[in-house]
Amino acid sequence: MSDQEKEAQLKAEAERYIPPGYDPQLFKIRHSAAHVMAQAVMERFPGARIAIGPPVEDGFYYDFELPRPPTEEDLEWIEQRMKEVIKAKYPFHVREVSVEEARELFKDQPYKLELIEGLAKGQYDEYGNKLPEDQRPRITVYQHNGFVDLCRGPHVEHTGQIPADAVKVMHVAAAYWRGDARNPMLTRIYGTAWRSRKELEAYLKRLEEAKKRDHRRLGRELGIFALEPEMVGPGLVLWQPNGAIIRDQLERFLKAEQIKLGYQPVYTPHIARVKLFETSGHYPYYADSMFPPLTVDEHEQYLLKPMNCPFHILIYKQRLRSYRELPIRYAEFGTVYRFEQSGEVLGMTRVRGFTQDDAHLFCRPDQIEQEFKSVVELTLKVFRSLGLTSYRARVGVRDPESDKYVGSDEVWEQATQAILNALDDYDLDYTVEEGEAAFYGPKLDFVVRDVLGREWQLGTVQVDYNLPERFDLSFIGEDNRPHRPVMIHRAPFGSFERFVGILIEHFNGAFPPWLAPVQAVLIPIADRHVEYARRVAAQLFDAGFRVQVDESDKRMNAKIREAQLQKIPYMLVVGDREVNEETVAVRLRTGENLGAMPVGAFEALLRQVVEQRALSLTP
Repeated sequence: MSDQEKEAQLKAEAERYIPPGYDPQLFKIRHSAAHVMAQAVMERFPGARIAIGPPVEDGFYYDFELPRPPTEEDLEWIEQRMKEVIKAKYPFHVREVSVEEARELFKDQPYKLELIEGLAKGQYDEYGNKLPEDQRPRITVYQHNGFVDLCRGPHVEHTGQIPADAVKVMHVAAAYWRGDARNPMLTRIYGTAWRSRKELEAYLKRLEEAKKRDHRRLGRELGIFALEPEMVGPGLVLWQPNGAIIRDQLERFLKAEQIKLGYQPVYTPHIARVKLFETSGHYPYYADSMFPPLTVDEHEQYLLKPMNCPFHILIYKQRLRSYRELPIRYAEFGTVYRFEQSGEVLGMTRVRGFTQDDAHLFCRPDQIEQEFKSVVELTLKVFRSLGLTSYRARVGVRDPESDKYVGSDEVWEQATQAILNALDDYDLDYTVEEGEAAFYGPKLDFVVRDVLGREWQLGTVQVDYNLPERFDLSFIGEDNRPHRPVMIHRAPFGSFERFVGILIEHFNGAFPPWLAPVQAVLIPIADRHVEYARRVAAQLFDAGFRVQVDESDKRMNAKIREAQLQKIPYMLVVGDREVNEETVAVRLRTGENLGAMPVGAFEALLRQVVEQRALSLTP
């Protein structure tokens, strides 16, 4: 085979590394732009050490060990140099190299050498991600204009295929090498690349809108949550009163829906002996993502609860079960703790302590399809009630070439088909992704697109054949013999922290009336109107609504402005006329004026909007 034929083969093989759902053209543009940026950084900072530079959602980054922090002037220079390299149309060449040649090529690059050793042992890929035991990587390098990088690809054919007017260096962040706080801190430079300048400008506009909607800023301004990393710790959320109301309303909503579907509430401890998680298989294999064990009574070791499922299993095991009892559905708003790296913690969307709307279903194999349909229906109802109307499903199934999965072919096929049947019944768009199943069963993820077009993975449903086996679960069948139940994990919200963080940005803090912490504020024009405002507020409070009276000495317009800034849905202005006629002048946070109406009429309006969980402020 000629060198050209070998190169063509390597480029063709590299296409398989494009992640499912990622536009192939954009992936190659961004991957190539990352290499061009690395070249420019090396020219700006001679002697810099390079780490990794993958495409990510909406762009790419590259990690470096630099002699000094880059300035704005440096970033401008790097971006300009990138455009020069792009316009020169340098071809990307790839070739396979031996371990020895790779070591020689990167002898002055310690991070690359560490990755090469992982490749040599067949344990890790060139990004440092652990590989399945049956996968052995080849070592390839890509080169353009003299810049050589350890890379599996794929890339565009030449730099000119990266649109020069659609590339931008964005910002700098700090990142631990391989995400481990025990490793050196590196400089991560982020960039973005698109197919056209128009796409880039649209993206930058979305970013500006996202900044306005940042849940960290709005959460603070609206009294929803607080973070005190110095006193409490990073990634541990303090729910303020307004946030607690939002969370409580979401819990009430989901709890009521679950009870209708036959779920049974349970509560479980926040800590347990390590033995429980050794039995489940979570410890020590996932020890890096758990908080270290607590030693009690000098020798007993306990863990902060990282997941709820083992506890629910033990509740199931409290007595012998009959096939007539199944399915059994246990639900818990259970708080769990994961030791996320400090550099990865972000507001409410990536935290160390979070509460899951968790449930575990124990059923017979012939009940899987109906249970999946029920879970899908519940999840879609949750999304619709919150105005999340753009979503897709992602089905993770087995890799047919791998033997890492537990359970028979028959039950896997049955479970996979049950998921697909449920999705077809609800006419949902979905993709099937081989190799994305958990080792213990197929799974279904819901990916939701918010008003800014960003995608979030929210609800998840997983079939589990592993834990029933590890805990020796059984039920007595119609034949009077023991049988193994199938377990389903599901969480429509995922976690309250992340879900509320996403909702803050989705609604820009302006929650629909049924979720709004304060649904209406009474605004007396003068002190003589305060007593009437209090009476109206008491009437609405007794009717079950969340209301306040603004008794401050501010002028009426200032009070209205303050209520709008706090995103309160309704402002009820009361003056002499309203007192005399026992009405309220209703203004909406949108600026619309509904005029005066009897208090009973407003109460009926608010009740209708809340009971319907309407997203608008009027029926």
